[in-house]
Amino acid sequence: METIFAYLPPRTNSPAGDPPPGLRAAIQPCLSVAEWPTGAGSPALTDYTAREDATAVSRLRQAGAALVGLTRSSEFGFGLDGSQAGMAVRSGAADLELVIDLTGESRLAAARAGICGFKPSWGIVSRYGLIGLIPSMECCGVLAGDVPPIREFLRAAAGPDERDFSLPDEEMLDFSGGRIDAGGKTVGVVTEALEALSPAARDAFTAGLAALTATGFNLREVSIPDFPLFGLVHQIVGAVEASSSAGRYDSVRYGRRAAGAKNWNEMYLLSRGAAFGTLLKSYLFQGAFFQFQAYGAYDNACRIRTRLLAAMAAATAQADFLILPTENTAAPATASVPADIYAQSYFTVFAAVTGQPALYLPPAAGEARPGWQLTGPRRSDARLLAVGEYLQGIRQGGK
Repeated sequence: METIFAYLPPRTNSPAGDPPPGLRAAIQPCLSVAEWPTGAGSPALTDYTAREDATAVSRLRQAGAALVGLTRSSEFGFGLDGSQAGMAVRSGAADLELVIDLTGESRLAAARAGICGFKPSWGIVSRYGLIGLIPSMECCGVLAGDVPPIREFLRAAAGPDERDFSLPDEEMLDFSGGRIDAGGKTVGVVTEALEALSPAARDAFTAGLAALTATGFNLREVSIPDFPLFGLVHQIVGAVEASSSAGRYDSVRYGRRAAGAKNWNEMYLLSRGAAFGTLLKSYLFQGAFFQFQAYGAYDNACRIRTRLLAAMAAATAQADFLILPTENTAAPATASVPADIYAQSYFTVFAAVTGQPALYLPPAAGEARPGWQLTGPRRSDARLLAVGEYLQGIRQGGK
């Protein structure tokens, strides 16, 4: 338990035999929980204690969830190095876990833990109280053993929040659930994603798709020729946003002040140098470079992002949902530089760039196939969860 949780709240007395008040939720320390340490895994926020709950957390509480503790996180949730995301759910210590999804961490952590992971559409869950890094691409992800707790979280947390001015003015989504009829439904298989797999991984993935056709789904190849550009666009745009966001940790507004400085400029430099780990510093340096030395590359990345949004919209229009791999077995197991994180998230980062939802479903115990990553257009979250629950039901012999 100690390796999973960075903080466990004090025990409270309750009558023996009382059932838990609702879902047991673990929280990554990138989301504020009132009076809990909220360090976001970074030296910049050592000893920082949140004054109020993040909106997602407060709405979970209002729905009757019990908060069981803070899990160990990578720095600002960027990548999975040092993170124990998913292990609280896997061990049975929690029913769900809230995490930050920047490049696909919710689905990658779920694949590592053998559980379900969901990244909602950008803009349907408030980011108020989220200690962020990449505003236009980050969101609150959810990990759970199966789909229903994810739906329960979204029923509680999704929707307008007057404290988050970035939320689009859109109608509420209906997360009440629904049945799926596989007959006539089309699953789009992204050709370029399969081409990036090793021959052995490709064979394992395509063999697993037979389970879909056996239940009545139709398979259709869908092409996104620029699929390899999702990672490049994210790395440039994300690094610039991160460099700008991290500017607040200057030891004046936020962050610890380094000792020994002789003047304000030296204080700023020393404090900034001590505020971040090596991996994040590398990312911030890249962002500063693109922001101040190679702005044309950043401008081009923004233009390409618009093109990728159109390409993904065209692809999702050709099928009821798309299916992709999740794990990149060719990527290094640990990340020492930002490029390693982007290699690990090769198949997941697209959803951050486009803001669309993505759901990871693990294989059943004993199945040799890899897990499935399902996605659809932005705001198709409820339908995607219904498909996921249907597939889980078939896998478990329940339907």
